[in-house]
Amino acid sequence: MSVAPLVLIFVVFYFLMIRPQQKRMKTLQDSLKAVKKNDTVVTAGGLIGKVTRVDETEVEIELAPNVKVRAIKSTLAEVRPLGAKPAND
Repeated sequence: MSVAPLVLIFVVFYFLMIRPQQKRMKTLQDSLKAVKKNDTVVTAGGLIGKVTRVDETEVEIELAPNVKVRAIKSTLAEVRPLGAKPAND
């Protein structure tokens, strides 16, 4: 009988914390695999730009006209749809 509260706490913790986080990570990984040229991305450092080239593990991001940086795909925090505009554009 003393184990029942612990099991209940674990079940609640799983459904409120672990499961939603796993869904978010799966969605992010799927969007990173599908990133393509002209997508707008946000890096983990907060930089927003447009993808100009995609390699297997890296992307080239245009932050401003004639300002391009290379980033590792796993450091991207968000991939926005093709129609989304970067900040200040």
